[in-house]
Amino acid sequence: MPVAPGQIYCALGDPYPDTGPRRIKVVGEPGRIPGVWGFGKVDVVTLTETGREIRRRAIRVDQLHDGPTTQDGQPRRTGYVLEATVDRTT
Repeated sequence: MPVAPGQIYCALGDPYPDTGPRRIKVVGEPGRIPGVWGFGKVDVVTLTETGREIRRRAIRVDQLHDGPTTQDGQPRRTGYVLEATVDRTT
């Protein structure tokens, strides 16, 4: 599934120093023009437990994954895995 605004991802790996899952939400379109700042990156925000959006920043698109396992079936240790897609039509 291509990266799109409204998708929510959960961090993989060690949550230290936080105790709960770290979640981010995609808020921009991926940069697609080679040679321009932001190519291969997408704007995201961190979601708090209450759903508040904080800390907007750009991260590399290759850090966002559809599933928690690699093509070989091994568990991923880094990056973010797709959790949900927010419906923006309502």
